[in-house]
Amino acid sequence: MTKTCILIGAPIDTGQRREGCLMGPAAYRVAGIAQSLQALGLRVVDRGDVAPAALPAAACPNPAVHHLPETVAWTRALAAAGKAAMAEGVPIFLGGDHSLSLGSVAGVAAHAAEQGRPLFVLWLDAHSDYHTPLTTQSGNLHGTPVAYIAGRAGFDAFPPFPAPVPASQICLYGIRSVDPAEHAGLLPTDMTICDMRVLDERGIVAPLREFLDLVRAADGLLHVSLDVDFLDPAIAPAVGTTVPGGTTFREAHLVMEHLHESGLVTSLDLVELNPFLDERGRTARLMVDLVGSLMGRKVFDRPTRSFG
Repeated sequence: MTKTCILIGAPIDTGQRREGCLMGPAAYRVAGIAQSLQALGLRVVDRGDVAPAALPAAACPNPAVHHLPETVAWTRALAAAGKAAMAEGVPIFLGGDHSLSLGSVAGVAAHAAEQGRPLFVLWLDAHSDYHTPLTTQSGNLHGTPVAYIAGRAGFDAFPPFPAPVPASQICLYGIRSVDPAEHAGLLPTDMTICDMRVLDERGIVAPLREFLDLVRAADGLLHVSLDVDFLDPAIAPAVGTTVPGGTTFREAHLVMEHLHESGLVTSLDLVELNPFLDERGRTARLMVDLVGSLMGRKVFDRPTRSFG
């Protein structure tokens, strides 16, 4: 049966203060994401962009938090869209800043709970995003999704997360920027943390393979959340939260190829692309190429030369 990829636009940039991420879904479409997937023999359905309903009444005791009603509205809308799409194929959420994952993963988790299968989350990001609305100093809610997914307290304004994901089923992969409050919150957990030092010492593949083995053994669903700043800013400049020392072109493609070969990925976020900061669309095209690798394209798929 031909796999169906369902594109869901999430033009949201209220999770942080730098404008531009709302242009992300359009940039992915212009960069040819649908055509790239179709060229791999996949069926593509583009649902267009999600539009949140009327803003709810929402408040937070932390005065730094901004755009809370907007973020809650996006969370509800994306959760509904994600749950519906999971029943029909592989949803690919086109962001938009990382606050979209508050909703996308909630929808995926609701579907997983109905199916009676555990959900695993692979977070490809420079940041741990483990703040809560109560701990964030910047007030930027794009730094809170992992905490929401894991069931941390402090999200009273948001819909209760359906079946919070145990920390042991979350892998932070490629992180290299963690605030003290996040660090303190992560220490007591058994979350899999593969920061860049781990990847430098052990290599890109071994830690990823170990996490994928856990997903496979549990017959789990796997949600992948890919932030542009997972990549080194030298190759992906179109992000407002650049952190040096990210993955290289080849490392990123290798991760995607292993994810494809695992056959475990059931949903995907593409987040934090800010086309206003891009250089002639190079970051958007790179992200589209990475999705291609995740869906089966080989970057260096050529016969091995024989020297015999």
